[in-house]
Amino acid sequence: MKHLVTKVDGGSIADEVGVKAGWKLVSVDGKTIRDVIDYELFTNNEFISVVFETDGGETAVFDIEKEVWEPLGLNFESGLMSPVRQCANHCVFCFIDQMPRGHRDTLYFKDDDWRLSLIMGNYVTLTNVGDAEFKRILDRRVSPLYISVHATDGAVRKQMMRSNNADRIMERLTALHEHGLKFHAQIVLCPELNGGEILKKSLRDLYSLAPDAQSVAVVPVGLTRHREGLYPLKPMSMEDAREAVRIVDEFNSETHAEFFAFCSDEMYLRAGLELPPYEYYGPFDQIENGVGLFRLFEDGVLTALGERSPLPGRVRITSVCGVAIADCLRGLFKKLRPYGIEIDVLPIRNDFFGDSVTVSGLVTAGDILKQTDGKGLGSALIMSGSMLREMDDIFLDGMRLPELAEKMGITVNPMPADDGEAFIEKLFELSERLLSE
Repeated sequence: MKHLVTKVDGGSIADEVGVKAGWKLVSVDGKTIRDVIDYELFTNNEFISVVFETDGGETAVFDIEKEVWEPLGLNFESGLMSPVRQCANHCVFCFIDQMPRGHRDTLYFKDDDWRLSLIMGNYVTLTNVGDAEFKRILDRRVSPLYISVHATDGAVRKQMMRSNNADRIMERLTALHEHGLKFHAQIVLCPELNGGEILKKSLRDLYSLAPDAQSVAVVPVGLTRHREGLYPLKPMSMEDAREAVRIVDEFNSETHAEFFAFCSDEMYLRAGLELPPYEYYGPFDQIENGVGLFRLFEDGVLTALGERSPLPGRVRITSVCGVAIADCLRGLFKKLRPYGIEIDVLPIRNDFFGDSVTVSGLVTAGDILKQTDGKGLGSALIMSGSMLREMDDIFLDGMRLPELAEKMGITVNPMPADDGEAFIEKLFELSERLLSE
């Protein structure tokens, strides 16, 4: 397997020895490179022998001495050096299956690639990983992985994921544990399928693999209004959410497990319960699942405010957000008033997906536009940057940020969603600019 070099970083080792864009990487120390996992592992040595095929078809060999950690400076056609692996499941709760049709193709792509789990923290199921590939995970010492478990009971997991390989989850997790490989787990809770005693069993089974099983997040199933022809799941009620919180609390109390099992912020909000304090979350290992996200944000905001002075005037700004977090933000933003910043919190009902979807990250531009029409919004609008595609300015409904701002006739400012200190810095910059206009 050969890999086309698309770019050589200037001043890098590869540049210094004479590697050119258009060449193909053939091997490192005589070993074929399957993907980025092999590439990073095999080049992570002090002495390596690297073979290329030049653009003229000739063989070029370089014996390289370098710092162990030092990169070669090669860039390839894709970051993974191979295609992204797609999901082979048909989960009854799959959010992508509940997306309205007719939007950009990337919204409907289902990835389930263990390499992205290692590199980016994506959650994967391991159902599309054969025995030989799983052995490669063990041999390559891949750790930590982020694994969508949902249920450790094989029959229940198979029912939920509708995959023939889903029932082998404890076999796979036990193998990771026996090899000393770390992993974090996720349980998407569908109360009628994997709640109650099944949830209790899943928590016990996962904790039996600690400390390699490092944490588990329990998050509520997300159901949109676009479920025609799909498995008849019922929305999570307040009682369901309270039962989930109770089970996790009792598990933690009985096992004395510290910083292991958590319910997401959304679960507490659905339950109508106060979020736990900052100290409850320890290292915040499950922040991508919304576990402790608000407390981490709040702590950063309050820390940053302690180093600020009041502004020379007053500004009024509107913040749009999902329905669930609105009250928490109102309480936090009251602390900005002594600094001259008044933020009106406007929760946006999710008409695009349905009003059972209440998180900020799934709010669309169209819903913001409709529900702010005719309202006095102050000098500017702020919103969570999680509403936009990562590294882009496009909302889930396809509208771009400049178009939304133009239609609203007001500046619309994406703000950090998980970094309170960065939020305060950006908020004060915005406020000072508004005062100077």
